[in-house]
Amino acid sequence: MFRVVTRNVDREFDRWIDALEFAKLKMPECKWFQDVRIFEKGNLVWVYSRSHKFPQFVGAGVYDRLAKRFLLETAVEEGLIDMNEEDESTKD
Repeated sequence: MFRVVTRNVDREFDRWIDALEFAKLKMPECKWFQDVRIFEKGNLVWVYSRSHKFPQFVGAGVYDRLAKRFLLETAVEEGLIDMNEEDESTKD
């Protein structure tokens, strides 16, 4: 579960892709001393503010883990992977 928090906005998303897209939509609305944050299960993993040129990933290994999740979610969305089949094969 991901949560995007910024001024006057607090929304939850099941997928990293959806949370990231929503956060990027909110970036232009940031004024000085405001930011856009993404939390995963209560832990800060991504933040954008005007004080940095690019968004920052917070924590060791967070970028790699979220990049892998992005690839997995994209593959599922494109129909390259069926998560139901994988779940059934791991039950055996």
